[in-house]
Amino acid sequence: MTALTVGSGASIGAENDLSDLNELDPAPPEAARSKKFEWSQIIGPAVTTVVFIMVWHYMHSSGMRYFFDKPGFLLPAPETVINDSFINATARGSLLNGLKWTAVVATIGLLIAIVLGMAVAVLMAQAKWAERSMYPYLIALQAIPVLAVVPVIAAVFPTGMAPRLFVCVMISIFPIVTNTLFGLTSADVGQHDLFTLRGASRWTRLMKLQFPAAMPAIFTGFRISAGLSVIGAVVGEQFFRGSSKAGLGIVMEQYRQKIKFPQIYGGLVLTASLGIAVFFLFGYIGNLVIGHWYDNSRKTN
Repeated sequence: MTALTVGSGASIGAENDLSDLNELDPAPPEAARSKKFEWSQIIGPAVTTVVFIMVWHYMHSSGMRYFFDKPGFLLPAPETVINDSFINATARGSLLNGLKWTAVVATIGLLIAIVLGMAVAVLMAQAKWAERSMYPYLIALQAIPVLAVVPVIAAVFPTGMAPRLFVCVMISIFPIVTNTLFGLTSADVGQHDLFTLRGASRWTRLMKLQFPAAMPAIFTGFRISAGLSVIGAVVGEQFFRGSSKAGLGIVMEQYRQKIKFPQIYGGLVLTASLGIAVFFLFGYIGNLVIGHWYDNSRKTN
């Protein structure tokens, strides 16, 4: 009884010590750093933007002639691009309307790529024969230039938005499949053994072990494919223009035919902005789904 009392007293003393330590250090350094605002998040992009605009001005004034022996009007000044593309009401209306349809095609194409890509990745993760059978074709799909299959796409999808959606899915599906497959197959072996000992079904193992472990990799694939979906939408519009729903690719081609370079660069600015927006959107959704534990665990002093 005495030993038990001493042990209990020691246990109580240890618990008190731990509570004192918790009061002295309520949060780990990683959590404190994650709550602290970092000025580099603003200063870094701002400095990069200023340097980019300075280089742009230099290339417009003399760089094009010095490096490429081309006239300066091929690269108009930033203020000219802003004035002719966004202040001018006619150009602004056509570019924003093109941005709308490009965003629609990119969003629909990305959603299709997510559904198909995750389905293929789950199948490949569940059966090794499926991975060995399908992976070479996925690599071939990624390696084939869009220009090489334009006649086939045009024959199968002659009109409408379907050919643009096909190009968008073709370009953006590969990162979704590879990242989802990597995440599903990277769950801890010890946890797999625990599920086996408990007699868990394949579905339970997939939903309660593999998918939670794969979420960081899955959302990394989503962020990559989100930018690629915008590229796919614009590329598809460059090849398939027979539609009344003219996206940015079609609008920029129309301005190219009229030799209006400021509006072309305005379209490029909107395309880049759309790509950046969807990239950060999926980053934000990823943080909501998986929290900050994954990023914080990777931070270093």
